[in-house]
Amino acid sequence: MAEVRSSRTVLTSITAYGTLIVISIFCLLPFVWMALASVDSNAQLFLKWPDSWTLDNYSRVFNKEDGYRWFGNSLFTVLSATILVIIISGLGGYALSRSRAWWKQPFLYAILLIRVLPSTALLVPLYKILLGFNNAEGAVVRPLFGSASRQVMQIFGFIDGYLGLIIVLTAGQLPLALWIMKVFFDGVPKDFEEAAILDGATLVQRIRRVLIPLALPGLAAAGLFTFMSAWGDFLLPLILLSSAELSTLPLGLFRAFLRVNEIDYGLLAAIAVVYLIPAVIAFSFARRFLVQTFSGGVKG
Repeated sequence: MAEVRSSRTVLTSITAYGTLIVISIFCLLPFVWMALASVDSNAQLFLKWPDSWTLDNYSRVFNKEDGYRWFGNSLFTVLSATILVIIISGLGGYALSRSRAWWKQPFLYAILLIRVLPSTALLVPLYKILLGFNNAEGAVVRPLFGSASRQVMQIFGFIDGYLGLIIVLTAGQLPLALWIMKVFFDGVPKDFEEAAILDGATLVQRIRRVLIPLALPGLAAAGLFTFMSAWGDFLLPLILLSSAELSTLPLGLFRAFLRVNEIDYGLLAAIAVVYLIPAVIAFSFARRFLVQTFSGGVKG
C-alpha cells in the first residue's frame, strides 16, 4: 500500500513539474525570439538561429530612429509619475491608516472602484476635460510667450504635453498605491512614533527619521507597481500625444510596426529589448522590498 502511494506521489510530481516546464518554455519562447532577432542580420517572423550576429539593429534604433528621444520621453514621464505616486501615496496611506473618520472605508472603496473601471470607458470624458484645461491654458500662454508658446505647451500642456500625460498616469496608478501604503502602515506599530514624540521630535523629524525608513519596503512596492504599469501603458500616450518629438517607446515600437514597407523584425526586436530593460532593472532593485512588503511588513 505504501509503495502504491509512493508511486502515485512520484507520478503526480512528475506530471506537475512536466506541466510547469512546458508552460515555462512556452512563455519563454517570445523572449528567446526577441533576443535572437535583435542580433540577427536577417531576422524573420519565425524563431531561428541568427545567420550572422550583429549589433546593427541596436545602432539603428538610436542613430537612424528617434530611440534616444523615445527612451528619454518614456523615462521622464514614467519616473515623474512614479515619484508623484510615491509621495502622495506615502502621505495619504499614512493618513488613511491612522485616521478613524467615518468616511475612510467608503473613500478607500471609491478609489478602488476607479481602478477597476476599464480605462477605455473613461477616455472620452477624460480627453474632453483635459482638452478644456488645455484650451484655457493655451489662451493664457500664447499672448505671454508668442512664438515660443508651442514649446511651453509641449511641456505644460494637458493635451500633447508632458504635464497632462504625467497627471493622468499618476491618477491611474494612485488608487492601488494608496491601498498598498494604507495596508503597510496598518502593520507599523505606533510605538515608534510615540517614542519619537517622547524624545521631542517634530512632525517633520518623525516623517524623515522614523516613518520614511520604516515605509521604504511599502514605498518600493508601490513605486515598482506604478513604474511597471506606467512603463507598459500604450493607450494613454497614443491618445494624449500627437507630436513626434513627444513620442514614447511604446509609440515608437507601434509606429515602426505600421510602416508601409516590409516589416523590419530585427529593428522591432531591438526596440523591444530596449523597452524591456528598464522594467527588469526596476524589478531587480525593488524585489527585496516587494517580498518584505507582502510577507508581513514591519514587525513590532
